[in-house]
Amino acid sequence: MCGIVGHIGSNNSVEKVLEGLKRLEYRGYDSAGVCFKDQSGELSLYKKTGKLVNLTNLLKNIDYGSSSSSVGHTRWATHGAVNDINSHPHLYKNLAIVHNGIIENADELKKDLVAKGFKFKSETDTEVFLGLLSFELEQEKDLLKATSSAFKKIKGSSAFVIQSKDSDGIITVKNGAPLVCGVNEILGEAMVSSDPYALMGFVEKIFFPDDDVICFLKKGEINFYDLDGTPSNRYLAKDLETNFEATTKGQFEHYMLKEIYEQPALIRNLVDNYFKDIDLNLEKPKRLHIVGCGTAFYAGMVVGQIWEKRLKIPVSMELASEFRYKDPLLLPGDLAIFISQSGETADTLAAQKLCKDRGIKTFSIVNVEGSSLFRAVDQNFLIHAGQEIGVASTKAFTQQVLTGRIICEAFADNKDFSSLKQKFSLLSHRIDELLNKAELFKDIASKIYNFGGFFFTGRGIYYPVALEGALKLKEIAYVHAEGYAAGELKHGPIALIDERMVNIAIVGPELFEKTLSNIQEVKARKGVIIGIGPEVSELRNICDLFIPLTFEGLEELSPLYVNVANQLLSYHIAKHKGTDIDRPRNLAKSVTVE
Repeated sequence: MCGIVGHIGSNNSVEKVLEGLKRLEYRGYDSAGVCFKDQSGELSLYKKTGKLVNLTNLLKNIDYGSSSSSVGHTRWATHGAVNDINSHPHLYKNLAIVHNGIIENADELKKDLVAKGFKFKSETDTEVFLGLLSFELEQEKDLLKATSSAFKKIKGSSAFVIQSKDSDGIITVKNGAPLVCGVNEILGEAMVSSDPYALMGFVEKIFFPDDDVICFLKKGEINFYDLDGTPSNRYLAKDLETNFEATTKGQFEHYMLKEIYEQPALIRNLVDNYFKDIDLNLEKPKRLHIVGCGTAFYAGMVVGQIWEKRLKIPVSMELASEFRYKDPLLLPGDLAIFISQSGETADTLAAQKLCKDRGIKTFSIVNVEGSSLFRAVDQNFLIHAGQEIGVASTKAFTQQVLTGRIICEAFADNKDFSSLKQKFSLLSHRIDELLNKAELFKDIASKIYNFGGFFFTGRGIYYPVALEGALKLKEIAYVHAEGYAAGELKHGPIALIDERMVNIAIVGPELFEKTLSNIQEVKARKGVIIGIGPEVSELRNICDLFIPLTFEGLEELSPLYVNVANQLLSYHIAKHKGTDIDRPRNLAKSVTVE
């Protein structure tokens, strides 16, 4: 959630940190700050609530060009109000830190620190670690040892970056929260961030440290240590690919729109990635658990229906935030599959750990290679969606479902993927056609964006798409929207239907007559009907506005086709509402706390 960037190397360190923070704006935040060593070697701290531009304006008259070491942060508040004091970095004497995560035993530790005379300036749990570190440093006289001692005393998922006036490097340590380091040996620079995206173009090689590994960044080098101070090899190293096209909006007004339009090409590329020289020999499990949060969970619902029908084995779809607290029944021969775009979602990681501790085999469907989830499971299936910058996930949903469909066929022990390839190709083509109908979506959005509320409805395999459509509209347009199985409206929600309520009715070839009957129930109560379905008169005539789709040949992939229509409709409604589409209020791209 929070964005961390640290740099040590040549001059203009602050510029590199600010650029990194700018790239992490998509994650969601409410304040920003930076601390750097000035020309005299002192630590200078600047932070400001609101957008990053407020911080850059604060720095306009500050001479930081000679800075060679700096740490920066974009905060998404968990402990303490949104204000300048609670913003990061936090500074005490000769130490500055930034933090991502939550210290679960902060209140207990704070009492001890207050008793020792530490005076807190903020309401944050982060300052608790700063107090611990300062007292440990007085005892140890060594920053590495002090960091280890302080870190052992806290509970919960956290990542810290530490800067000291008296050290020639930057120290990082983490447990359960994302952190990645990078180095450019030629330029004599090293960086750290909560997201590899912030390091792109600055470093040549990146390192994903395991939990409880201390990283000591110096100019052009990184050393790794276990908490006992011995050198560590518990990290994943890889070259950082540079693809600046993925980090720009190009011809599009928003990243979200760009990512919607990327989907046909990504589908075609997924075919190449998975059907060429990849071993898909998988043993079918006795039972499947699919676990995810938000959009990833809804993708899992689509995948789960496909798997249960194709494989004839029981499949449970589980919200990660609830899974480990219900004492799930996990049996020998079960397989748990975890779906996540970032691979850093705290609830998903906790659920995976539970399964691992219970001896259950775990797979991931994930977008970020080297992420915490990627490193934790027994086998990974990358969705190859590229960098997704828009906070409201779009292309990842499509790639997650299609990757799940490929895994399903592998479980079925089918060696002939030709039919599946043809469906993928057809889906790509149909989405291309849909994207060419932008004016239709603009027109419909212009007529409904001011209505009082929205019900997305669908039956069978379209029900998860109704949930995802409602989520997308809530996220970016800030309007009341709910997703329902179409047959469930009459069991309560239909009481809300009047002439100010819109029903975005998803109608597929499956259960056509029954879904049509559900729409009639809404129509009889004066609800506004936006139909998404096949071009047939029975459907078109009952709808106030209509989005025609061609379903033939897509079969179980049809929900992905419909979902793109939902994405376009939500996008254009949000445009009319004038919201910040790429960075919706109160949301974070990667939810790294419970």
